[in-house]
Amino acid sequence: MARAMDLAGWQPRFEELARRYRVPGASLAVLADGEVSALAIGVLHKGTGVEVTTDSLFQVGSITKAYTATVVLRLVDQGLATVDTPVAEILPGFRVADSEVSRRVTLRHLLCHTSGINGDFFHDTGRGDDCLARYVQACAGLAQSHPLGVTFSYCNSGFVILGRVIEQLTGMVWDAALAEQLIAPLGLTHTWTLPEDVLRFRAAMGHVTGAAGQEPQPASSWYEMRSIGPAGLVCATAADVVSFARLHLDDGCVTDGTPVLAASSAAEMQRPQVAVPNPHAMADHWGLGWALSDWGGRRIVGHDGDSIGQSAFLRVVPDAGVVVALLTNSDRTGAFYREVYTELLAGLCDLALPAPLEPPANRPRVDLHRHVGVYERVGMRLEAALRASKLVLQVTPTGALAELSPAFDLELIPLTDTLLVGRAPMATRWMSYVFYRLPDGSAYLHDGARATPKVS
Repeated sequence: MARAMDLAGWQPRFEELARRYRVPGASLAVLADGEVSALAIGVLHKGTGVEVTTDSLFQVGSITKAYTATVVLRLVDQGLATVDTPVAEILPGFRVADSEVSRRVTLRHLLCHTSGINGDFFHDTGRGDDCLARYVQACAGLAQSHPLGVTFSYCNSGFVILGRVIEQLTGMVWDAALAEQLIAPLGLTHTWTLPEDVLRFRAAMGHVTGAAGQEPQPASSWYEMRSIGPAGLVCATAADVVSFARLHLDDGCVTDGTPVLAASSAAEMQRPQVAVPNPHAMADHWGLGWALSDWGGRRIVGHDGDSIGQSAFLRVVPDAGVVVALLTNSDRTGAFYREVYTELLAGLCDLALPAPLEPPANRPRVDLHRHVGVYERVGMRLEAALRASKLVLQVTPTGALAELSPAFDLELIPLTDTLLVGRAPMATRWMSYVFYRLPDGSAYLHDGARATPKVS
């Protein structure tokens, strides 16, 4: 078990770290020794100066996927499907561009991101209750980034499809099904998905960082399109996020012992389903909805989330019974997250975060020429070129993502012949890039947890 901690006594340190990393506001909750405690710092909105409190709601972004996955497994427990049921058996007429994938893709493929369906399809189908149905219809022309089941590629689209599966199995919209199947049984009073509900509470506004050295400023908009709800639209307090994760620590039961999820289903969600080709980005394996990592021989379960100017982090340490959730209203929080978690987890359960990747003191001599080419998926074009014997990656967001981020170049520095690191403009940490091949020999670049095929 974890050591007890006086989290309130950590408030000054939390505030100091937020100032150092220019985080406008943050909420932190910890489960340790069977007790949940929470802290809040800063302001919800720099334009209004309203303070963050522990009952303030932040957008948890893609941590939402773990909630959606839990509802899917609960419906499996109820006998309405299995994780290996083809999507087409639940959604009549379902199809993507590849007819074989349309017929064979299963809930498991979607839950562990192995469907190969291009994942960054951000398609706004309006605010109506039919938004998920219309989104799934629009997937009919969505091509593959890789063949079904052969590798891992993070897929937002797949979780929207899962949200539509939930709607079909329950007969209610995803938001209502989430509330009935998960939020209400867990007693989560500060977890919502629609803005008209969130804005009844103290809600965080996202902040974005412009040029280097500038202070983060309120984002131009607060809310993502409703059609991506099952992939990223839960808003909650940090304490509610911890209470949700606690369900997965306690074999699917709430604190009074009432089962919400079968113990076998909770265990299956945490069982590695697929290895991640780039284990340095988000995780080394993926379960059913959960990111899974090995930190010094200890198993870590979790997920991160990014939305418009907000970043969220959730980590579960099963062998210590520890959960830590950190929610922020800033888009530049990687270093802040690392310091917060490093200090908390060392004190709570003697756990050290893996050392971040950095360029080597002496660069290995590798053949960079073989990586030259254009790699492309929906939402992103990556062109690797040699310039003065250096491998430079031109990163060009496309489609809806082009509105959120400008194109930029970065040098890729080799650690091995296939693992390279690069740092984008204004970034504070080095990101990993893995060049690899599928069993059929086709070349891919794995970056940001996505598999991107070489097209030329």
